[in-house]
Amino acid sequence: MPFDPATIVIIFSVLLFSLCVHEAAHAAMAFMCGDDTARLQGRLTLNPLSHIDPLGTVILPLLMLMMTGFVFGWAKPVPFNAGRLNNIRRDPVLIAMAGPASNLMLAVLFALSGRLIFMILGGAAGAPPLLFDFFYYIVFLNLVLMLFNLIPVPPLDGHYVLNYFLPPAGQRVMKQIGPFGILIAILLARPLFGYVFVPLKNFVISALGA
Repeated sequence: MPFDPATIVIIFSVLLFSLCVHEAAHAAMAFMCGDDTARLQGRLTLNPLSHIDPLGTVILPLLMLMMTGFVFGWAKPVPFNAGRLNNIRRDPVLIAMAGPASNLMLAVLFALSGRLIFMILGGAAGAPPLLFDFFYYIVFLNLVLMLFNLIPVPPLDGHYVLNYFLPPAGQRVMKQIGPFGILIAILLARPLFGYVFVPLKNFVISALGA
């Protein structure tokens, strides 16, 4: 069922912030690996204007939040020049993994801080509902973003890890499926998240001390 207006604001804000951190982490790792392409394009920042994809970051998420009980979105991918990297084989993996790692760190940070705040307030049950919703969604959505981006099909981050271990013939196959990668990822994600959605939701609620 669609979300109420206050929850829409919370979820959209959380998604926007999390996507910006994800992309900025890619840019920061690329810079650490010797490539300043993303920095020169203004992507080494948390400023949403530098990362927003009008369709994937604004239009689609807001429509889904207003019309369904689900949200999905993406930001502009961060570019890197492989020719400038310190290690052309290893560094693309480090750059790719920086995004999901940033989502994991956000989830852990806000789970711990939320649990502490709720302990101070005498328990999650006694906290203002919107405050609990904020911590719940920022932890939950970051875990979902991490898991989704680890699916090993292009253009998702996980494909760089798989690509590292593939022989040249396998790498060529990965390039060929690239245009259909998002569709394949969504098809793979549906049964995956069907299995993990409820356990993940319960895990987040438990992590927050509710």
